[in-house]
Amino acid sequence: MIDRLPHEKGFHVSWDQIHRDSRALAWRLDGQGPDAGAWRAVVAITRGGMAPAMIVSRELGIRTVDTISVQSYNHQTQAEASVLKAPDAQLMGDGTGILIVDDLVDSGRTLELVRQMYPKAHFATVYAKPKGKPQVDTYVTEVSQDTWIFFPWDMALQYVEPYRGRD
Repeated sequence: MIDRLPHEKGFHVSWDQIHRDSRALAWRLDGQGPDAGAWRAVVAITRGGMAPAMIVSRELGIRTVDTISVQSYNHQTQAEASVLKAPDAQLMGDGTGILIVDDLVDSGRTLELVRQMYPKAHFATVYAKPKGKPQVDTYVTEVSQDTWIFFPWDMALQYVEPYRGRD
């Protein structure tokens, strides 16, 4: 196998595509919640899950939205996953009726950490890689493990580092 840099096997996702794919995720989740098909809340895994969670919550009419901040990357390098900010504990309980949304499951370490915290939550991602698929309940598109996904919030006409650096 030839070693490639992340950009050499890239999957470029536009704002239009993430919107379409997030709506497709919502359609798959519609009527699947434990309360007569309804979900109690959507929790976005920040930062990548925020745009998909916003779209899913809009499509499904879910007004209660919170976030969990998990850091598992330093630029393009995976690191040990750690929770920086947890959602409201009273809202979450064991996760029953909670829809946790992220843009991508890669290795599955982020979702594994969050699943330990909320074992009865439903985990949904827009994109899934093979190593992480066991940690996700619902996803839209599978991509190969060696594909790097370029999301629109990371891109301009060329890659643009965030104002405050790589993190």
